This record gives sequence, structure tokens and C-alpha cells, in this order.
Amino acid sequence: MYYVYILRCRDKTYYVGITQNIKKRLREHKEKKNKYTKSRLPVKLEWIGVFKNKDLASRFEKYLKTGSGRAFMKKRLI
Repeated sequence: MYYVYILRCRDKTYYVGITQNIKKRLREHKEKKNKYTKSRLPVKLEWIGVFKNKDLASRFEKYLKTGSGRAFMKKRLI
């Protein structure tokens, strides 16, 4: 399983990521092991999508990082 997730940071920005182990990845964010979020803690998990296919998960993550993907995310997911 592959997870696409959205975190809301302290400064009201959003981080979109992909992982196979969501618990481990969230722990890494909280332990300041991610360059983007380490200065924006605390972070709050806003949304998780579950995919069986790595390619689909990766394409959806990339889409959420585009302008239209951000608009979709804010209107439909968070």
C-alpha cells in the first residue's frame, strides 16, 4: 500500500508527501528529519489517501503539488 498524505504546518502552509509506512513517516516529520517541515512544527495530519499502485500514488502526489492540484486539495480534501 502507498499513502499520499497532506500535513498542515504551523505557518498554515501544506506539505504533500508519499510513503509506504505512514506511522514511520509522521514520526520522521515530528523528529525534524524533513527539511521543509522541521522549521514549521508542529504539523497536523489533514488527509490520507491509500493506493494499491505506486504509479497512481506518485502521479496523484505530483498532481497535488501543481496549481490546479492545490486548488482541488483545498476545495475537496482539506
